[in-house]
Amino acid sequence: MDHHTFVARVAGRTGTAEDLAATLTAATLGTLAERLTGGEVLDLAAQLPKPLRGALNPQPHTEAAERFGAVEFVARVARRAGCDENTARGAARAVFATLREAISGGEFADVVMQLPRDYRDLVEPALAPATTRRR
Repeated sequence: MDHHTFVARVAGRTGTAEDLAATLTAATLGTLAERLTGGEVLDLAAQLPKPLRGALNPQPHTEAAERFGAVEFVARVARRAGCDENTARGAARAVFATLREAISGGEFADVVMQLPRDYRDLVEPALAPATTRRR
């Protein structure tokens, strides 16, 4: 999936314009990168289009992931994107659903396995059967 398609799908899922969807996508991916181990950030970045890789900062300074829950995740996305937390929550759900379509099923599973249970509300919409995956 190319960058434009990724952002357009996030825009469609969030009901926002593509420029805002691009900001929300970058904020969500940047926050996700903080929550993943350095190796997983590299693996994820390898499957994303170049413009999205930058948001992940795919040259981690440490292998360790920061430990923070879903509430803090949403708060960080909101701060990065300059939006309210409801918008950030919807954006995170949209980005996870679009990630599931854009990357391999195994890679998506690896990402989700690094997230604690309280992320379920953000990730479960991406696990719905109607969401298609790249094979």
